Amino acid sequence: MKLQYLATLLPQQEGSNKICSLACTPNGVKLAVVGNDRLITLIDEKGDVRDRFSSKSLDSKYGKKSYVIKSVCFSPDSTRLAVAQTDNVVYVYKVGESWTEKKVIVNKLPQSAATTVVQWPFDDKLLIGLRDGKLRVGILSSNKCTSLYKTDEPVVSLSTK
Repeated sequence: MKLQYLATLLPQQEGSNKICSLACTPNGVKLAVVGNDRLITLIDEKGDVRDRFSSKSLDSKYGKKSYVIKSVCFSPDSTRLAVAQTDNVVYVYKVGESWTEKKVIVNKLPQSAATTVVQWPFDDKLLIGLRDGKLRVGILSSNKCTSLYKTDEPVVSLSTK
Protein backbone atom coordinates (compact mmCIF):
# COMPACT_ATOMS: atom_id res chain seq x y z
CA MET A 1 0.00 0.00 0.00
CA LYS A 2 1.28 3.43 -0.91
CA LEU A 3 -0.12 6.54 0.77
CA GLN A 4 0.07 9.91 -0.88
CA TYR A 5 -0.65 13.36 0.59
CA LEU A 6 -3.39 15.09 -1.39
CA ALA A 7 -4.53 18.20 0.50
CA THR A 8 -5.10 19.91 3.82
CA LEU A 9 -8.82 19.79 4.61
CA LEU A 10 -8.84 22.29 7.48
CA PRO A 11 -6.15 24.92 7.95
CA GLN A 12 -4.11 24.99 11.13
CA GLN A 13 -5.57 27.30 13.77
CA GLU A 14 -4.02 29.29 16.57
CA GLY A 15 -4.73 28.02 20.08
CA SER A 16 -5.77 24.60 21.21
CA ASN A 17 -8.61 23.64 18.86
CA LYS A 18 -7.60 20.02 18.42
CA ILE A 19 -9.75 17.65 16.41
CA CYS A 20 -11.85 15.46 18.71
CA SER A 21 -13.57 13.17 16.23
CA LEU A 22 -13.94 12.37 12.52
CA ALA A 23 -16.66 10.38 10.77
CA CYS A 24 -17.31 9.57 7.13
CA THR A 25 -20.71 8.69 5.70
CA PRO A 26 -21.15 5.10 4.50
CA ASN A 27 -21.82 6.43 0.98
CA GLY A 28 -18.53 8.40 1.06
CA VAL A 29 -20.06 11.80 0.28
CA LYS A 30 -19.61 13.65 3.60
CA LEU A 31 -16.94 13.89 6.28
CA ALA A 32 -17.80 15.32 9.71
CA VAL A 33 -14.97 16.95 11.67
CA VAL A 34 -15.36 18.11 15.27
CA GLY A 35 -12.89 20.22 17.23
CA ASN A 36 -12.65 21.53 20.78
CA ASP A 37 -14.63 24.58 19.62
CA ARG A 38 -17.73 22.31 19.53
CA LEU A 39 -18.42 23.18 15.88
CA ILE A 40 -19.33 20.39 13.48
CA THR A 41 -17.78 20.91 10.05
CA LEU A 42 -19.08 18.97 7.05
CA ILE A 43 -16.67 18.42 4.16
CA ASP A 44 -17.56 17.04 0.73
CA GLU A 45 -15.80 14.27 -1.20
CA LYS A 46 -13.56 16.84 -2.95
CA GLY A 47 -12.27 18.19 0.37
CA ASP A 48 -14.23 21.46 0.34
CA VAL A 49 -15.93 22.73 3.51
CA ARG A 50 -19.63 22.77 2.65
CA ASP A 51 -21.31 23.42 5.99
CA ARG A 52 -20.55 24.27 9.60
CA PHE A 53 -22.95 24.30 12.54
CA SER A 54 -22.62 24.51 16.30
CA SER A 55 -23.61 21.81 18.73
CA LYS A 56 -26.01 22.30 21.62
CA SER A 57 -25.51 21.90 25.36
CA LEU A 58 -27.85 19.62 27.30
CA ASP A 59 -28.59 22.46 29.73
CA SER A 60 -28.11 26.01 28.48
CA LYS A 61 -27.58 27.38 32.00
CA TYR A 62 -24.08 25.83 32.03
CA GLY A 63 -23.08 27.52 28.79
CA LYS A 64 -21.27 26.42 25.64
CA LYS A 65 -17.98 25.65 27.34
CA SER A 66 -19.44 23.10 29.76
CA TYR A 67 -18.96 20.10 27.45
CA VAL A 68 -16.75 18.56 24.79
CA ILE A 69 -17.82 16.42 21.86
CA LYS A 70 -16.08 13.05 22.20
CA SER A 71 -17.42 11.09 19.22
CA VAL A 72 -19.53 11.42 16.08
CA CYS A 73 -20.86 8.85 13.63
CA PHE A 74 -23.22 8.79 10.67
CA SER A 75 -26.32 6.64 10.25
CA PRO A 76 -26.22 3.70 7.82
CA ASP A 77 -28.32 5.74 5.34
CA SER A 78 -25.89 8.72 5.62
CA THR A 79 -28.64 11.24 6.47
CA ARG A 80 -28.22 11.59 10.25
CA LEU A 81 -25.28 12.32 12.55
CA ALA A 82 -24.99 11.10 16.15
CA VAL A 83 -22.98 13.36 18.48
CA ALA A 84 -21.73 12.06 21.86
CA GLN A 85 -21.02 14.83 24.39
CA THR A 86 -19.48 14.94 27.86
CA ASP A 87 -22.54 16.69 29.31
CA ASN A 88 -24.29 13.29 29.49
CA VAL A 89 -26.20 13.37 26.21
CA VAL A 90 -26.20 11.99 22.67
CA TYR A 91 -27.90 14.16 20.07
CA VAL A 92 -28.93 12.92 16.63
CA TYR A 93 -28.94 15.63 13.95
CA LYS A 94 -30.71 15.25 10.63
CA VAL A 95 -28.17 16.46 8.07
CA GLY A 96 -30.06 15.17 5.03
CA GLU A 97 -28.80 13.98 1.69
CA SER A 98 -28.29 17.39 0.11
CA TRP A 99 -26.06 20.18 1.41
CA THR A 100 -28.90 22.70 1.55
CA GLU A 101 -31.05 20.88 4.09
CA LYS A 102 -31.37 22.47 7.51
CA LYS A 103 -29.53 20.70 10.34
CA VAL A 104 -32.04 19.88 13.10
CA ILE A 105 -31.96 17.70 16.21
CA VAL A 106 -34.28 14.74 15.74
CA ASN A 107 -33.33 12.67 18.83
CA LYS A 108 -32.03 13.49 22.29
CA LEU A 109 -30.74 10.62 24.43
CA PRO A 110 -29.78 11.74 27.97
CA GLN A 111 -27.34 9.45 29.78
CA SER A 112 -26.32 8.78 33.39
CA ALA A 113 -22.67 9.69 32.77
CA ALA A 114 -20.49 11.45 30.21
CA THR A 115 -20.60 9.77 26.81
CA THR A 116 -17.25 8.73 25.41
CA VAL A 117 -18.05 6.97 22.14
CA VAL A 118 -20.98 6.30 19.82
CA GLN A 119 -21.46 3.85 16.92
CA TRP A 120 -24.44 3.31 14.62
CA PRO A 121 -24.60 -0.37 13.59
CA PHE A 122 -28.35 -0.60 12.90
CA ASP A 123 -30.84 1.78 11.32
CA ASP A 124 -32.81 2.45 14.52
CA LYS A 125 -30.23 1.69 17.24
CA LEU A 126 -27.09 3.41 18.54
CA LEU A 127 -24.37 1.87 20.69
CA ILE A 128 -23.25 4.35 23.35
CA GLY A 129 -20.20 4.01 25.61
CA LEU A 130 -20.09 5.92 28.88
CA ARG A 131 -17.32 7.12 31.16
CA ASP A 132 -18.73 5.07 34.06
CA GLY A 133 -18.19 1.82 32.12
CA LYS A 134 -21.69 1.21 30.80
CA LEU A 135 -22.38 0.15 27.24
CA ARG A 136 -25.89 1.21 26.30
CA VAL A 137 -28.15 0.83 23.30
CA GLY A 138 -30.23 3.83 22.27
CA ILE A 139 -33.48 3.06 20.48
CA LEU A 140 -34.26 6.05 18.30
CA SER A 141 -37.93 5.32 17.59
CA SER A 142 -38.75 5.61 21.31
CA ASN A 143 -35.92 7.94 22.49
CA LYS A 144 -35.08 5.37 25.19
CA CYS A 145 -31.83 3.71 26.25
CA THR A 146 -31.09 0.45 27.99
CA SER A 147 -27.84 -0.93 29.41
CA LEU A 148 -26.16 -3.86 27.66
CA TYR A 149 -22.98 -4.27 29.70
CA LYS A 150 -21.19 -2.74 32.69
CA THR A 151 -17.49 -2.64 33.58
CA ASP A 152 -15.42 -0.73 36.12
CA GLU A 153 -13.46 1.11 33.42
CA PRO A 154 -14.60 3.77 30.93
CA VAL A 155 -15.63 2.65 27.46
CA VAL A 156 -12.95 4.15 25.21
CA SER A 157 -13.78 2.68 21.80
CA LEU A 158 -16.36 0.67 19.88
CA SER A 159 -16.08 -1.05 16.54
CA THR A 160 -18.91 -2.46 14.46
CA LYS A 161 -18.96 -4.23 11.15
